[in-house]
Amino acid sequence: MNLPMRLVAIAALLHITPAVVLVKRPDAVQALLPGADAYFAREVHLSTPDAHRLHKAVDWSPEDGVLTFYVGRTGSAAVGALEFVRVDTPHGPLEVAVGFTPQGTVRGVLVTRATVEMKPWVLEAVGAGLTNHYRQLKPGDAPNGAAAIAGQAGDLAEYIAGEVDKGVARALAAYGGFYRGSA
Repeated sequence: MNLPMRLVAIAALLHITPAVVLVKRPDAVQALLPGADAYFAREVHLSTPDAHRLHKAVDWSPEDGVLTFYVGRTGSAAVGALEFVRVDTPHGPLEVAVGFTPQGTVRGVLVTRATVEMKPWVLEAVGAGLTNHYRQLKPGDAPNGAAAIAGQAGDLAEYIAGEVDKGVARALAAYGGFYRGSA
């Protein structure tokens, strides 16, 4: 068997599908931080105890122990903040952007990346109103988008909604524990 055929066979066995951008990051920033005319990145480097606390709360730790929040401002007024969160699934990675108001509630959620395989499931879940169910959540709240669209979408869309719930829960925990505390 030649090398290209071996690579195809390995990829099929590992269930690897390419990632697709559903919403470009700059578009997500503008949508989730409306009216902002200046944007800043705020990195929070987690100590080992903080990383452990976050992992214990939501079974997740950010890559390299760094949380990055994108902050929007209009003049000196805060418009809000957002975070991009990666959720690794058996079908590949999913990226969720979660925007927060200056009051600390969820302004909106966008699924920005998925794999080719997951794209139709994501679109079906979003079409069933998934992202509407996250608005106004605050740190400490449990996302329930998957339960909210149960029966309105197929099984795989409901599965993906559960994965988006994980991303929103991670963003809520990170924002509540590390952004608001350092603001």
